Amino acid sequence: MDNIYAIGDIHGCLYAFEELLAKIPIRLGEDYLVLLGDYIDRGPDPRRVLEMVMELKESYGDKVIALMGNHEWMLLRYLEGDWREAYLANGGDITLAQFTNDEGKFEIPPEYVDFLASLPLYWETERYIFVHAGLKPGRPLDKQRLEDLLFIREEFIYSDYDWGKRVVFAHTPFRQPFLAPNKIGIDTGCVYGGELTALVLPEIDFYFQPCQRRR
Repeated sequence: MDNIYAIGDIHGCLYAFEELLAKIPIRLGEDYLVLLGDYIDRGPDPRRVLEMVMELKESYGDKVIALMGNHEWMLLRYLEGDWREAYLANGGDITLAQFTNDEGKFEIPPEYVDFLASLPLYWETERYIFVHAGLKPGRPLDKQRLEDLLFIREEFIYSDYDWGKRVVFAHTPFRQPFLAPNKIGIDTGCVYGGELTALVLPEIDFYFQPCQRRR
C-alpha cells in the first residue's frame, strides 16, 4: 500500500502547515495525506489554512482525506444559530473575523460551507482507523456517536480496548506523540506553542514543525 502521511490539529497555523508539507517526503497524488480536522480557530490564519485544505482536496482527490474536527462542526452549528457562545469561547472569533468584509458584514461563501459539511468523521484502511478525537471503548466503529468521534478524550486515550485496527487521532494535545499498542495521538499543540506533527505510516516515523510565524 502507498505510504500514509497524517497531520494533526493545524488550528490556523498556516506557516507551520506550509513548512511541514514542504518537509515531508510525500508524493502528492500518489501517497495518502490524511488531515485529522481542526483546520480553523485559535491560530492566526484559519481562513487560509481552510483554503489550502480545500485546494489540496481539489487537486489530489481521493488521495487527500480531510476529516471533520470538532471546530469545523462547531462552526457549522454556529451558522445554524447554535453553539454560539461555545464556539466563540474556543477561538471561533478569529475565524469569524476573517470572513467579515470591509463593511463589517460576516459572510462565508457557500462553497466553504458545503466543503465543511462534506467532511467525513473517520477514515479506515486495512490496518488503521483515522479519527479526530477518538472512539468510545466497547462500541464498534459503525455504532460510534458523533460526540465521541469529535470530542472524546480520557475515556478513549487511556483505554486498552482493541478495535481490531490501530487508531490514529488528534484533538488532545501532548508534548510528544502519544504511542500505545492500540492508538497513536499526533496533536502536539502547535497553536499552543508546540509543534505540528506528521505521522508516516506504515513505518511509524514522525516529522515536526515548530509553530513559527513569518515576520
